[in-house]
Amino acid sequence: MNKFRFKFLVIIMSLSLIGIILVQLHWINTSYQNNETQFKHHVTQVISLVADKIQDKEKLDFYKRIIDLKNQTGKYPDKKDFKEFYLVERDSRTNDEIIYSSSIVLEDYNLKGNFFNKKDANVSYKNFSADRKTEVYKGKSNVDNLDLDNSFVDGQSPDETINKQGGVGFLDKASLELAYNDLVATYPIEDRVTKELIESLLKQELNQNEIDTDFQFAIFSNGLSTSIKSDKFKYIEGKTFVTPLFEDLDHNSKYQLYISFPEKSKFLFSDLLPFVLISLLFTFVIIAAYFSAIKQLILQRQISEIKTDFINNMTHEFKTPIATINLALDAIKNPKVISDTEKVTRYLQMIRDENKRMHAQIENILRISKLDKKELDLQKDRFDVNEIIEAALDHVYLIVEDRGGEVDTYLKANNSFVLVNQMHFTNVLVNILDNATKYSPDAPKIEVSTENAKNFILIKIKDHGSGMSKAALKRVFEKFYREHTGDLHNVKGHGLGLSYVKQIIDEHNGQVYAESEKGKGSTFTIKLPTIE
Repeated sequence: MNKFRFKFLVIIMSLSLIGIILVQLHWINTSYQNNETQFKHHVTQVISLVADKIQDKEKLDFYKRIIDLKNQTGKYPDKKDFKEFYLVERDSRTNDEIIYSSSIVLEDYNLKGNFFNKKDANVSYKNFSADRKTEVYKGKSNVDNLDLDNSFVDGQSPDETINKQGGVGFLDKASLELAYNDLVATYPIEDRVTKELIESLLKQELNQNEIDTDFQFAIFSNGLSTSIKSDKFKYIEGKTFVTPLFEDLDHNSKYQLYISFPEKSKFLFSDLLPFVLISLLFTFVIIAAYFSAIKQLILQRQISEIKTDFINNMTHEFKTPIATINLALDAIKNPKVISDTEKVTRYLQMIRDENKRMHAQIENILRISKLDKKELDLQKDRFDVNEIIEAALDHVYLIVEDRGGEVDTYLKANNSFVLVNQMHFTNVLVNILDNATKYSPDAPKIEVSTENAKNFILIKIKDHGSGMSKAALKRVFEKFYREHTGDLHNVKGHGLGLSYVKQIIDEHNGQVYAESEKGKGSTFTIKLPTIE
């Protein structure tokens, strides 16, 4: 994948991910707004209904007290006709006459007693009733001789009489309605409603509307707080609702019922919480998959670059020995050389050494492969680390001396016995020593030391070479990794040595780490558990 396509793919995936997240946020916000709208609608209905119930209860209580006082008197009221109505009809065919009379009677009660917590209240209550009578005279009446007071014609009794009596309900209701509105308006709010009643009605209505959250309430009189309120009431903008209370016949009111929901946002969000959590879970999975995909793409690009670098390095590693072998073989074919035993022996030794060098590179790669597949069987025995270090130094002494360098040893560990595989552990030390030599531009100067730290032995290999950058130091033990040096190949290698070192030390339950500073050299420390 070329660089342009890679960037284009990352941009498309990033925009898609951002789009998905924005859609999720929009959905959550829209759902929350819908919940808030429904919440406002239900609460408005609840407080309006509660205000109506409080007023209806007061009104019914007022009517009941009037009726109770009227029934308690045991007296007949004073009656007085308030309005009378007479109607006479004659059927010319049958000579039948119908006389209808109706009287509205005013009943006057003088009531006295306990009324709305007021002792010795004098109540003048007047009630309306209607007396209605229909008389039928068949073929023998004479309307001209009609006696309206005694309801007969010429001394004759009616053939049919229908009497009806009853109250005039709409007049009574209108009278009581006016009395209620005018009278209770003079009472203080504390005599009209209790805090317990409001709280009970609000709880009942809120539960029926499935609004299960904490609430506070209060009654205000034209903007001023009254004593009828919950202990923790506080007006909160956007969380407090209001409705008029105790409206008169003109729909005016000096009282307002407030209800506040301190945890309104939490309640509204609680309905969305399961869906939000699921949405967040899926979004998190998508984000994780996205970053994993990006990481894999970047890793694949890096691996591709590393493999290319590895092939180039391996080409350089094998090119020189192959060229040397070819030159040596061509020289041996020369008749002048083939007769010179000393030269032939030297060229054969050169071929053998270069062949060993290529074989060693191949073995190194195969060992790494076996380690990756967990196929490498490490047989461990008890060895003295100091002796293994001396053996490893033998492999690099000639190279160091050839470059005019030196190796100083400070083997101060008292307990230097460890459980290791001698061959692989020796290879580990040789790899680090070889790197210390290769990455020293001038004459190599290497220091090797050992010391004990509790139940461990620390092996330190320090050089004064070119060192590493901080970025290279973080990746120094990665497979195939080599610090970029542009087009220069003055230091040969394939990036497997330190990866092999890390894996072998891990197999020995040890640790290896590096310290380095560009231009001042590097120090590799191996930490292994000791045995007695």
